Amino acid sequence: MRRQPARAMLIDLDGVIRRWASPEAVEQKYGLSPGTLTQTAMAWELLRPAVAGEITDAEWMRLVADRLPLDPEPAAAAVADWQADRGSVNPEALAFVRDVRAAGKPVGLATNATDRLRGDLDALGLTGEFDAIISSYELGIHKPAPEFYVRACAELGVPPQWVLFVDDDDRAVRAARVLQMPAYRWTGPRHLGYLRRALGLAS
Repeated sequence: MRRQPARAMLIDLDGVIRRWASPEAVEQKYGLSPGTLTQTAMAWELLRPAVAGEITDAEWMRLVADRLPLDPEPAAAAVADWQADRGSVNPEALAFVRDVRAAGKPVGLATNATDRLRGDLDALGLTGEFDAIISSYELGIHKPAPEFYVRACAELGVPPQWVLFVDDDDRAVRAARVLQMPAYRWTGPRHLGYLRRALGLAS
């Protein structure tokens, strides 16, 4: 039997709505090996407290600077240069969000984030583009914890089994499926037709 269309959507920010430029130019400027900044920042023991609301973004970045193979002053400067660019909006993903909302289906931004999220949304022109903002920093719970999804769906007022979840992280997608949510791993806009059909929108 064909599944009924989803009644709402939760969508991730980084890697889906927001795109990040490569830090290669900054790494080259400070003599760091390619990938050093991202790999250091994404180390789970540094990242987890930042997205769980235990430390601020500034504290997280200080921890990142401390781990770089540089003296303290250039390490801090490298992190500051890297963080000055707050990314850009993926226009196709944003257009999709707008189409879903125009069809009367609520859309929540569901993201593992730091305390910079609200300011970043303002800077990117994304404030007001979602019906709810579900931030791991504000909840104190991060993906892929089941409670994150339960709370996010509650913000939309729609049971999990009727909420389409879109994220670029495979772990987050698998966790959503455990809760019987229709979930899709974002790899780019080429499958937007499939996502539109999952929501009952015209392709």
